[in-house]
Amino acid sequence: MDKSTEFERIEKRTRTKTAALRTVTYLLLTVWAVFVLFPFYWMILTSLKSYSAYNGEYIPTFFTLSPTLQNYTEAFTAVPLLRYFGNTLVFTLVTTAAMLVVTVLAAFAFSRLSFRGKNLAFTLFLSLMMIPNELVIITNFVTITNWDLRNTFPGLILPSVTSVFYIYLLKENFELIPEELYKAAKVDGASDFKYLWKVMIPICRPTVITITILKVIECWNSYVWPRLITDDENFFLVSNGIQAIRENGFGRENIPAMMAAVVAISVPLIILFLIFHKKIMAGVARGGTKG
Repeated sequence: MDKSTEFERIEKRTRTKTAALRTVTYLLLTVWAVFVLFPFYWMILTSLKSYSAYNGEYIPTFFTLSPTLQNYTEAFTAVPLLRYFGNTLVFTLVTTAAMLVVTVLAAFAFSRLSFRGKNLAFTLFLSLMMIPNELVIITNFVTITNWDLRNTFPGLILPSVTSVFYIYLLKENFELIPEELYKAAKVDGASDFKYLWKVMIPICRPTVITITILKVIECWNSYVWPRLITDDENFFLVSNGIQAIRENGFGRENIPAMMAAVVAISVPLIILFLIFHKKIMAGVARGGTKG
């Protein structure tokens, strides 16, 4: 009886500690979520305030009793934002497709093919991640200018068709596939490309999807390079549209209209993430597992 009572006391104490730990964990996660989501809430709230209401607030308010969609109309009429959306869609789709081809083939070569100097070449390839982006941008700018590709889609796309990190991530996933499968496929007469397409890509589909979505987000949010290489509005992207609004005059003062443009630009990415967030998490988790 004494042992049973002692066991119940220990079990109760364990449950109490577990409940307290869970409470603290959820409390910290809630605080963290508030800090992360508050800028999005403030962005949407500001986009729903009228110009006069926003500028009449000496002390910022965290709600509005008279929301308006006029700011969204002004955001799409002040600059050709729909055309910028179209440019961004073309830029994103073509760049992502080209990046996938380069990344998959490079990762396959480094993970499965045998050639002299492979390890050295991959080490030197990884060392490129140590080069500051500013230096890469300068080199790319000089190259694209010398090729007379400024204010063209090829000039926008070419510097973004490869990524050292994505190649490394996919290579690590490819190496998780047993070597025996590759040898068996070669014995059956399968070509390297057929093995890659029929075996490796389906097995590593979560990582491929993750890389695709991350690249889409990267292209959609691209600002510095498009701003540097284009000065023709016909090739502006959505991120440049925000700056164009400012340069058109009213953007410096009409903050609600700028926030409306930001909301419109962010919605496609938010929807994309909500649809594929499980795939992203699965791909990242698989990429971090070795052996």
